Amino acid sequence: MTIDELQDIYGTPSGTPDFKTELAAQLSELIPEAIADGKIDVEKLKELLGEDAGDDRERFGLFWAGKKRALRAAQEPTTATLKPDYEKSKDWDTTKNVFIEGDNLEVLKILQKHYHGKIKMIYIDPPYNTGKDFVYPDNYKEGLETYLEWTRQVNDEGKQVSTNSESEGRYHSNWLNMMYPRLKLARNLLADDGAIFISIDDNESAHLRRLCDEVFGEANFIADAVWRSKDNSNNDAKRFSLDHNHTLVYARSADWYPARISDDSKRSHFRNPDNDPRGPYFDGNPLNSPNYRENLVYSLTSPQGIEIKPPKNGWRWSREAMDAKLASGEIRFTADGRGIRRRTYLADMEGLPPSSLWIDLERTGHNRQAKYELMKLMPEDVFDTPKPVKLIKYILQLGSVTNDDIVLDFFAGSATTAHAVMQMNADDGGRRRFIMVQLPEPTPEKSKARELGYGTVADISRRRIDLAGAAIAGEPDTQLDIEQGQLDIGFRAYALTDTNFSKWRVASDTDLSKLEQHLFDLRDSADDDATPDSLLTEILLKQGYSLTEQIGDKEIDGLKLKSVGEGLVLAYLDEHTKPTLQQLRSVLASKDLAKFIVLEDAFHGDDELKTNLVQEAKTRGVELWTA
Repeated sequence: MTIDELQDIYGTPSGTPDFKTELAAQLSELIPEAIADGKIDVEKLKELLGEDAGDDRERFGLFWAGKKRALRAAQEPTTATLKPDYEKSKDWDTTKNVFIEGDNLEVLKILQKHYHGKIKMIYIDPPYNTGKDFVYPDNYKEGLETYLEWTRQVNDEGKQVSTNSESEGRYHSNWLNMMYPRLKLARNLLADDGAIFISIDDNESAHLRRLCDEVFGEANFIADAVWRSKDNSNNDAKRFSLDHNHTLVYARSADWYPARISDDSKRSHFRNPDNDPRGPYFDGNPLNSPNYRENLVYSLTSPQGIEIKPPKNGWRWSREAMDAKLASGEIRFTADGRGIRRRTYLADMEGLPPSSLWIDLERTGHNRQAKYELMKLMPEDVFDTPKPVKLIKYILQLGSVTNDDIVLDFFAGSATTAHAVMQMNADDGGRRRFIMVQLPEPTPEKSKARELGYGTVADISRRRIDLAGAAIAGEPDTQLDIEQGQLDIGFRAYALTDTNFSKWRVASDTDLSKLEQHLFDLRDSADDDATPDSLLTEILLKQGYSLTEQIGDKEIDGLKLKSVGEGLVLAYLDEHTKPTLQQLRSVLASKDLAKFIVLEDAFHGDDELKTNLVQEAKTRGVELWTA
């Protein structure tokens, strides 16, 4: 084929984006003078930045052993993919929810292509690094056995051992190395109006705060909310009874604000002692200007003739605006004439700013309640540390998560987040969607969970979603919504796996002689055991499609095809049966067809057939893709 003809064929990328290369390309486009011999000239970049560049000798930041390696773990592309699991799914054809079993670092990389900038809210409840937590690996090769070996979750005899005890050394560093790349990737997924909420205890809260400042930016720190996690204190505590957890809140943009809420306890601050016709109000200090502006610096004179000088940067409003607010009564002089107060009326407020102190257990629930909720669905005690549904619903409310918004939890645990999303949809008729990710962490040997057949935490997660959906469906008010398809209580299940394409399996740092042998050994581009559904899922993911595309089967002129989006995309995924040109023409003649995907080896080396297909696709305006 000629070069021009090759340009009319799009090749499916073998892996996720190379973030190092993408960043360099962006810098090259933005600051071309900082590029020398194809590389970034760091010294030149510093020179161009001038005083905006920091001094390496006096840098302020969080540093720990392994930080550079952890960053590389986030940047390194992966060829891993997701395999659909229909048996473990619920309502596959209609649901928009997703549950993924696998290492969340690799999953977050896979999600980048389609979900970049599309997640409204991320909630995670990561391991607290108490010395008993399962620490996630930062590489992916051969499934759970590799995860367990890498993290020392099992020893050579296959017996479980502690993963990150204080006696190991680098105790905090190990935990930071696990969190850093995951948060870097998670930030990419947040929408411009999105936010992340992270539950943590005192053990790592200080380090996590510093880490998030670096990843999300100090300006995007919103709050460190303190949640009262227990409904009563521990009388056996040696020092203090630890009755709280932290929830760190960071936004994608500094312009993000939490939803205002109805809070009866705060309404008591609004009173009307002078029978103001506009109703209850709260007297507060007028807002001062955040930045100095000359026209905001002026003095006021009270009715008593006392001069009231402005704050350092001036008032919040110009003199004209201030006079208008004084005339309307919004701003008033104090009784002694020495200051001013701003009157805020309850009637003008859609709600009140949420407190960073979450002690209203009726609103946020507590840990014991969370255990009861889970045991109501799964009577046996199979999970130790669930979060209450009320807490996650409150967080969803604060995050303004509404119709069609996507919620991501990549430390799913017992899947409380999924439960809360479904319950909230049932409460208000919403269409929020969730993506849950959970490592197949083994349940403890001889535990009740293992006895009941839950081999991994992921098994518990899926079962909880299934049972929670069934319980919600059984509520009288939701039955009609279920029948009309308005309430989604299903989920598509996927499992992390290596690429289905042999040609993509070789690592980039493979020895040249081994690479040659790998290429020589290849017979087919795809595994013989890979199903068309698995092949299609991988191709779609790497081309940037979602995990909930409408997929079906279609046959045209004897060719068995996969259809995506009601025929907008068609795929021929049988590399063992060579199609005829007439059959391919019949496919391209399909109504509304925009893209045609075909396995490279389906041509069986027939360049003439491929050339004719390219020309036919070009004539009909159909994108042609190979894999």
